[in-house]
Amino acid sequence: MPAFIAALDAYRQRHPDEAATVAQFAELAQEQDADPYRRERLEGHFTASAWLVDADGRRALLTHHRKLDRWLQPGGHADGDRDLARAALREAEEESGLRDLVVEGELFDLDRHWIPERGAEPGHWHYDVRFVVRATGSEEFVVGEESHDLAWRDIGAIANDPASDASLRRMAGKWMARAGSP
Repeated sequence: MPAFIAALDAYRQRHPDEAATVAQFAELAQEQDADPYRRERLEGHFTASAWLVDADGRRALLTHHRKLDRWLQPGGHADGDRDLARAALREAEEESGLRDLVVEGELFDLDRHWIPERGAEPGHWHYDVRFVVRATGSEEFVVGEESHDLAWRDIGAIANDPASDASLRRMAGKWMARAGSP
């Protein structure tokens, strides 16, 4: 069994209420006609994101996404990289300017969401695979070209803010429910 399919199965066992979502991701991972790890697959493709937490696990770094004009977690296209944990770490580093980041290998969250048409690019599905990434060094971030702003936000506040993106609230809830998490 390929490693990603095994990781999806382990995720489904931890989150049985998300079995339908896991099935969609597994189906895409087994796609034979076009590489689902490349953005050129216009029907939908994998992306990788980071639930980027501070060393204490009390705050998450969010980006005010320039194109979508919303507060979200750092992330982006896999660009052919089949190691989505590595892609999530790369995106976290690129979008935050932080170094000394450590990625957990276990899938943290899955989210399939629609990306609207933009210019010549048609609307399409992102199959976003999310990993916990922890800041272990300086937490002084750098706002890059892809963001209007970055901010460390209290995870409990994210979970309880009805104005927050629903997937951010879900990840905040999962984080707070983890054993040993503040």
